[in-house]
Amino acid sequence: MKTLEQLLSEFESIPATLSWYLADLAEAKGRQNLFTKQSPQKLKTLREHALIESSVSSNRIEGVEIKQARIGTVVFGKTLLRDRNEEEVRGYRKALEWIHHKGAKLPVSEKTIFELHRLTRGEIWDAGKYKEKDGDIIEKYLDGRERVRFKTVVASDTPHYMKALILTWNDVIQQRVIPPLIALAAFNLDFLCIHPFRDGNGRVSRLLMLLQCYHLNYEVGRFVSLERLIEENKERYYETLEQSSQNWHKGKNNPWPYVGYVLYILKSAYREFEERMESLKNPRGEKTALIMQAIQQSSEIFHIADIQRKCPGISVDMLRKVLKDLRAEGRMKCLGMGKAAQWKRVGKWTK
Repeated sequence: MKTLEQLLSEFESIPATLSWYLADLAEAKGRQNLFTKQSPQKLKTLREHALIESSVSSNRIEGVEIKQARIGTVVFGKTLLRDRNEEEVRGYRKALEWIHHKGAKLPVSEKTIFELHRLTRGEIWDAGKYKEKDGDIIEKYLDGRERVRFKTVVASDTPHYMKALILTWNDVIQQRVIPPLIALAAFNLDFLCIHPFRDGNGRVSRLLMLLQCYHLNYEVGRFVSLERLIEENKERYYETLEQSSQNWHKGKNNPWPYVGYVLYILKSAYREFEERMESLKNPRGEKTALIMQAIQQSSEIFHIADIQRKCPGISVDMLRKVLKDLRAEGRMKCLGMGKAAQWKRVGKWTK
């Protein structure tokens, strides 16, 4: 609300780097239809992979984790869940499917936001309800110290702020005074600063980002997990969020660090989408191609667990087989023995 209102009243220009991001994203959006008309089976593989990655990564950012062996069952299965963490991961998957199914037909409204929160929080007493008590964002250090990183909107003012945020978003999109993707990032920043729920704000903010991308016809989040990219760049996420939230209550915050971060994530997603579509032409097979893509995007020396995190839902046995095949081809080298062994890329690997 504060950021969107500030941009709406004072918008003149944007930093040059962000202008380049917007130009690149406009071109990527223009190409997305060419890619999405390709092999349905390839796209199905990417959709399923992104669904798993998003469900796991968005929760893992908030410290909610489940066992690797249970990921496929929790995300796609119908069996009974074992604990709260599994419930929240499956709930996030349901929220993702709702957004992917409805797309731009699903409005950005309080009703939608309540439902997204309810789905992601599961059977907990305040699911789908605004916070009832004030709660600041606290940063805790390893030595036990704490500091208030940001003072959120007080509980009594939250309904008013949320209504104003949604109203301003609709006005900005209709008027087109601000580039739509800039408005999307500003909305996301305002939502996180309001912090409308007791818990689950980060997850709902990422779902809203996906939904608003659909509204603007940027559909890369269907095939590449935005949440996984955010998790991989988590330090920058928190850094830019803190930078852009300073003086937010006064309406004098600097939105550009966080806006730049959001545009970077979207640009990275489109680049990865196009690379994956190319890699899936690989005759080795689609799962193998995804594993090789993950290897390319990792550091030169890595553990199997590093690749496993990038390929949830693909078995460890499959990962080991691909690595052994690549070693036989002279493209990989195993540094050590056992589960803790590291692997190293050999020869020319392009990213």
